[in-house]
Amino acid sequence: MKLSSANVDLVEKNFIQTKAIAFETPLLNDYLVFTSKQAVKSVLKSKVKSVLSKSCLCVGNKTRAFLEKKGFTVLESADYAEDLIQIIASKYKNHSFTFFCGNIRRNTIPDFFQQNKIAYMEIVVYETKLKPHKIKESYDGVLFFSPSGVNSFLEKNKLDNKTSFCIGTTTSKAIEHLTKNIIIASQPSVDYVIDEVIKYYK
Repeated sequence: MKLSSANVDLVEKNFIQTKAIAFETPLLNDYLVFTSKQAVKSVLKSKVKSVLSKSCLCVGNKTRAFLEKKGFTVLESADYAEDLIQIIASKYKNHSFTFFCGNIRRNTIPDFFQQNKIAYMEIVVYETKLKPHKIKESYDGVLFFSPSGVNSFLEKNKLDNKTSFCIGTTTSKAIEHLTKNIIIASQPSVDYVIDEVIKYYK
């Protein structure tokens, strides 16, 4: 792994757990919206009829790559929900959307749809549960990949101004009230977070 070859020791813990849940699917709207790979997996698991016949808009390169690998047509993707709603505002305002998401999600997309009177349906397709652990080992920095992960970590641990490496701005906002010692990856992906860690401790 990149980190061990850069002489960085890593203690890896899962602070959240996700699982697909059963859901009802009425008729799908014009376009599908996904903000995570987990939502795609849950939809595929449920065998929603005609899901592949609809084009998608999504957040994240990993989500896009996974959708395309599974046979979906992806019309648009963006690094953040804030960027995706700008694309929808400029090109898709007169269409309707089915938004597949988890039980813990930000309001960016639903708020945008409501404020702009865009027809949409939100369907919760997976659950995120926090799994807090007390970290006993000493450490110099923490890698965060979601706001839920931040909340779970803080239940039993303190940041104590340790360097926090965050996958994106949404995650960094969850800790900015606690520390200014935050490094955000240049692109929201695990690989880019790891690159920042290696750069920092060189």
